[in-house]
Amino acid sequence: MSETLFDLSGRVAMVTGTSRGLGQYMARALARAGADLVLTSRERTRLPPFEEEIQAMGRRALCLELDVRDLHSIQKMAASAEAHFGHIDILVNNAGCNIRKPALEVTWEDWNLIVETNLRGSFFVAQAVAPGMIARRYGRIINIGSVTSVAGYAGLGPYGASRGGIRQLTMSLADDWGRYGITVNCLAPGWFSTEQNKALYENKEWVEYICDRIPVKRPGQPHDLDGAVVFLASESSRYVTGQTLLVDGGISTGATRALVGPSSLTGNQSGDLGKAQG
Repeated sequence: MSETLFDLSGRVAMVTGTSRGLGQYMARALARAGADLVLTSRERTRLPPFEEEIQAMGRRALCLELDVRDLHSIQKMAASAEAHFGHIDILVNNAGCNIRKPALEVTWEDWNLIVETNLRGSFFVAQAVAPGMIARRYGRIINIGSVTSVAGYAGLGPYGASRGGIRQLTMSLADDWGRYGITVNCLAPGWFSTEQNKALYENKEWVEYICDRIPVKRPGQPHDLDGAVVFLASESSRYVTGQTLLVDGGISTGATRALVGPSSLTGNQSGDLGKAQG
């Protein structure tokens, strides 16, 4: 296997929403693989400590303000990044938000905030960066989805709609831009502990419940995304496009208990099932 398949040396990666959380972890992974970085946040003043961390790794970093709900902000950010580095090779559309509410309590404003940030924002950031990629006939676009891209959960109506939309958008853009050497894929994390959902992980009963539904029996850890994001950003994924890569410990399999009692009963129960079917 070629050592260059996962090497991002000389590449410039833009990661939106890097003031905290999974965005920072993915940016670190790309930097360790050799990429220089464009870091963005609605509040640019929150980025310098992370910028210094990336620079300490021997990578160049540029911090820019970005509000993905503002088209002018998107266009200004993309132009500034291109002017500074001369090219953007990789885009990780990570900026997003969520509001957890029962469907009957969701307001017009809640819906607009979530869908405009997660879905509309991702499209227009990709649109702003794509012309340069098209001109160079090379690009890697990674849209961040979620296990809610493929599964429904109560209390996450607008969020699930936005992430399901990301999956569909990914396939459309892959078809649109594939002829120009651009791959577009969706990286969909499962249940990871982040600032957005930390209240859930403080509830022991809920953690036990969700772990029981995950085949590997634990929530995701931020570093579980490292290999996936580098794969989708590198030459190793050059023939992969329009796909949704679920990094979810298997919860998207729809894992449900089909057995009663300890695993030692599996053989008997399997035999009974076979007889019923036969």
